[in-house]
Amino acid sequence: MTHISKIGVIGAGNMGSGIVQKIAQEGIPVVMVDLKEEFVQRGMGTIRRLLQEGVERKIFRPEQVEQTLARITGTTDFNAVADADVVIEAVFEDKQVKAELFQKLDRICAPRTILATNTSSFYVREFAEKTARPDRFVGLHYFYHPAKNRLLEVIPHAGTSQETLETSLLAAKLHGKTAILVKDAPGFAVNRFFVPFLNEAARMLAEGMADVATIEEAGKRAFKIGMGPFELMNVTGIPIAVHAATTLGNELGAFYAPAPALKAQMEKKENWKLGGAVDESKLPALIDRFQGVCLGVAAALVEEGVATIEDTDRGAKIGLRWTQGPFEIMNRIGIAKTFEIVQAVCRRYPDFKMPAILEKQHRLGKPFEFNFVDLEVKNGLAFITLNRPEAMNALNETVVAQLAQRFSQAEADPGARAIVFQGAGKAFVAGADIRYFVEKIKAGRIPEIVAFTRKGHELFLRIEESKKLTIALLDGLSLGGGSELALACQAIVATPAGSMAFPETGIGIFPGLGGMLRMARHVGPALAKYFTFTGAFISATDALALGIVAKLVEPAGVEAVLQTLAAGATPEKYALRETPEKYKHFAALFDAGHVAELLAGKAPAGQNAELAGKVLKTLGYKAPLALRIAADIIDRQAGLAMREAIEVELGRLQEIFSTADALEGLSTVGRRRPEFKGK
Repeated sequence: MTHISKIGVIGAGNMGSGIVQKIAQEGIPVVMVDLKEEFVQRGMGTIRRLLQEGVERKIFRPEQVEQTLARITGTTDFNAVADADVVIEAVFEDKQVKAELFQKLDRICAPRTILATNTSSFYVREFAEKTARPDRFVGLHYFYHPAKNRLLEVIPHAGTSQETLETSLLAAKLHGKTAILVKDAPGFAVNRFFVPFLNEAARMLAEGMADVATIEEAGKRAFKIGMGPFELMNVTGIPIAVHAATTLGNELGAFYAPAPALKAQMEKKENWKLGGAVDESKLPALIDRFQGVCLGVAAALVEEGVATIEDTDRGAKIGLRWTQGPFEIMNRIGIAKTFEIVQAVCRRYPDFKMPAILEKQHRLGKPFEFNFVDLEVKNGLAFITLNRPEAMNALNETVVAQLAQRFSQAEADPGARAIVFQGAGKAFVAGADIRYFVEKIKAGRIPEIVAFTRKGHELFLRIEESKKLTIALLDGLSLGGGSELALACQAIVATPAGSMAFPETGIGIFPGLGGMLRMARHVGPALAKYFTFTGAFISATDALALGIVAKLVEPAGVEAVLQTLAAGATPEKYALRETPEKYKHFAALFDAGHVAELLAGKAPAGQNAELAGKVLKTLGYKAPLALRIAADIIDRQAGLAMREAIEVELGRLQEIFSTADALEGLSTVGRRRPEFKGK
């Protein structure tokens, strides 16, 4: 991994200042450059205003705002980015202006500096060719508003080096972006189907299919979004929609070209007039038309190799905030229905052809399958990446099955000396997929939850007992099942962004994939109960002090540490260790003699009264049955062999998932605080 210590951004407008803000928020020094001091100051003012709004909404603390601003240097001096690791261009969409800017940056910047364009309309290669460093040139396409929208399209051109690509992906991760890899093609991935969505709204209006209000509502329902196409154009600017459609039309044909009604609206220099009654009778035909266009285009871009099915869906869900991605929608409405509505688009627009990928799926009569776990072997290390960042890499049946398959492949690969598990995006793994549990409980199919959990245990035990060193790279949040996966590995390497927690008792259940068992072996039964009962976060620093984490390292040093571990002896995972001073009071409070009192809501005599009070308040928000069962499991697991201890956990799953508290806790996640009844 390459170190990222400084990033430059050229342009202090809405996009440029937003990119700068996000980079600085994530702890990276950044230089914002524009031609005039007034532009720089305006950009700084925009950043201050947005950060202050964040304080008012309790997203940031005042000291965080000051720290963020301290990382930003605003200037008109282009030489200030000469030593930056990456310089991102974020000026307006003028090909000549961008080309001249990159020629200037090429002369100024150090040979190692990567140059990146935020263009949404032009080929990345066209600008790379203007420089003497095409191998160190890449597209980084941000989405509005870049300080808030997590999506980043990373676009290598044919000459981009692998090192540049890896550094760009690292830079994306370090400033909190979820990156999708996209081919250097017109519209890249997301705009390729988003712009036709806007364009088709104008076409349907001109044809008299419905009025603005009804088309607007159809757009919302088609993709379960908060704003329809006309409001979106009003917000982002109708000229931008026209410009994007013109570019796509010039490259890809008349189907993509701007509708006359869209150009006419731009020439009037007026926004679309919103509001009015919705004609429900017209919605089905409008929804079919919207979906036929967008799903057809999504299939076409995947067929052309612009992006994968998974990244296309990710782009829609993260970048456009669709509830489901195009291919998930195809599966939901059915491949036969999808083929029918895309075929109607092909008949309407003769230059748009039915994508072969959709024809094939129609012949098969099966839904599309998604890959959520990747395997790559590099320099003797097999990296298994849980690549479902839009769901924080949550575990479900498909993910666990693919995880097992990739692990088997890695174990069988003679080129892999060690196997590293990591998560895409900002999370390692944020537990199991809650929806899966809710659906099974409501359907009365709890035995399927038990069977799914047993498969997870079998996999985790294989990981723990593998003849190849297994390492969890904890480079972000891990919750529940994610922390349990990390604990199953033979060693954990964490960056400062890593953390662990077991929130299950707060949602009516208990950690069911060996987390309690393995925590007890690491830190003892008392602290295992403390972490399980309270759901307290364990920072990477604390996990290192507790002996759970083997190495704590900055992102730039991860690969070297992984190689060192892979070359050495397997670490002694459950070595005896002293309890850190910070946790001795908790260990004493949760000692076997005091747990019954805590569960009864009483402060144990002889213990720190203030600490006991805080703990009892926390336990008051937890599910009483889950707490009691968890305590019993931890006690019964003590001294047992690993496989026997696992059976203790599995033996209580039917019981816990049959409780009313489990359904209450799981059903209310993210919506409200659950109300547990103890039954």
